[in-house]
Amino acid sequence: MALSGGVDSTVAATLVHKAIGKNLYGIFVDNGVLRKNEFQSVLDMYAQLGLNVKGIDAKEHFYTKLAGKTDPEEKRKIIGSLFIDVFQEESKKIEGVELLGQGTIYPDVIESVSVHGPSVTIKSHHNVGGLPEHLHLELVEPLRSLFKDEVRKVGRETRHPRRND
Repeated sequence: MALSGGVDSTVAATLVHKAIGKNLYGIFVDNGVLRKNEFQSVLDMYAQLGLNVKGIDAKEHFYTKLAGKTDPEEKRKIIGSLFIDVFQEESKKIEGVELLGQGTIYPDVIESVSVHGPSVTIKSHHNVGGLPEHLHLELVEPLRSLFKDEVRKVGRETRHPRRND
C-alpha cells in the first residue's frame, strides 16, 4: 500500500487492512517536502492504527531528480514516477507481492485524465497521471469513485463502526 500520510491513503489502507490484515505491507516515502517531524509522526500514527508500514527516506533521490525543474506538470510526473520506483523496489523485498494499493479518489481522476469526452488535464496527480508505463504491480484503489467528504465519512465509520444492537 502506497501511503502519503493523508486521509485518502490512510482510509484506503485501513479498509485494505480490515480485508487482509497482516498481509498488508504499507510504504510511506519521505520525498523531502514533508513538514518538520512529519515523517516520524505519520509513522507513529500508522503504528497506533495497527498498520504495518515501513518508512523510506528517499529525500536525496527526489532532490536529485527534481533539481532544475520548474514546470509544475513535469515535476508532478517525475514525483509520480519516483514514488512508483520506490514502491516497486520495496515490493521486490516482499515475497509474492503483485498488487499496489493507493488512496486515489475521484477528484484525482477527473483532474488528471479526460473521463467523458475531450477535456483538458487540470493537473496530473502523482497516483493517476504520474504513473509510469513500466508499472509491474496491479493497482487496487478502493476509494477511486469517492469524493473527499465521502472518504472522510468512510474513515469515521471504520474508526467507530455503528453497532446494530
